[in-house]
Amino acid sequence: MATQSNLKAAFWMGCSLGCMILMTWAGRETTRELDVFQVMEMRSLIGLIMLYPLVHLAGGFPAMATKRPLQHIGRNIAHYTGQFSWLVALTMIPLAQLVAIEFTTPIWTALLAMAFLGERMTAPKTIAVALGLIGVVVIVRPGVGSFDAGHMIVLGAAVAFGVSMTMTKSLTRTESVVRIIFWMLVIQSVIGLVPAVLVWRTPSADVWPWIVVIAFGGSYAHYCMAQALSHADATVVTPMDFLRVPATAALGYFAYSEGVDMFTVLGTVLILAGNLINLAARRRVVEPVEVP
Repeated sequence: MATQSNLKAAFWMGCSLGCMILMTWAGRETTRELDVFQVMEMRSLIGLIMLYPLVHLAGGFPAMATKRPLQHIGRNIAHYTGQFSWLVALTMIPLAQLVAIEFTTPIWTALLAMAFLGERMTAPKTIAVALGLIGVVVIVRPGVGSFDAGHMIVLGAAVAFGVSMTMTKSLTRTESVVRIIFWMLVIQSVIGLVPAVLVWRTPSADVWPWIVVIAFGGSYAHYCMAQALSHADATVVTPMDFLRVPATAALGYFAYSEGVDMFTVLGTVLILAGNLINLAARRRVVEPVEVP
């Protein structure tokens, strides 16, 4: 078991944050030229090659054997759906709005964990759900001319990520992080193969570096997050992930001249506040049970 250290957790979360920002940037650039199905397939295949050093350190391919293939398949159908929707929305709405709505994923995870894992719906979770939904409405503002189909697509992606995260919670009881990522890349390569072949076009020389970046970021963001969680509790690690919101907004501003309006700021604050309330409640529950 890894030693508990907030400094090490911050380091790994910084790496995860960097991977996610690079993946967002690369996703926007690759989808200018290539279909999302092709981008997803190349991401998975190249990601498998990049993951091999970790697979080797974990004991090689024999160590990747699993007794829960159906749960891996179900988890990756949900994750593939979410990732596909997220990349489609990436081409349609400003980056700040995209990542803000994506942060409703813990809301759907809480609701799904209550329905399928037997977790209680506490008052803080209820507040988090309410604030999150209000935040989305503030950002999207349906009926006032600011609505874009991309808002609903990324909201669907957040729900799919919630399903994936709920199933991942169950998988982590028996599976290592490397094995989960390995099967993610294998299964998603299979899922996306036929659609990718149907829309395939030879990437230009300019887009290849972006494809490599999206493959690296998509594979190693999960690993870095898991490493961070091995050094500190989720109540310490998760708020660090919130830095992705201003970082992504900065990327949108400097790379694509995207502004951020007050409605996006207010909606984002409500969504993140809901998450923080829920995390604070978890900290109060967890801290008294410390082992000497």
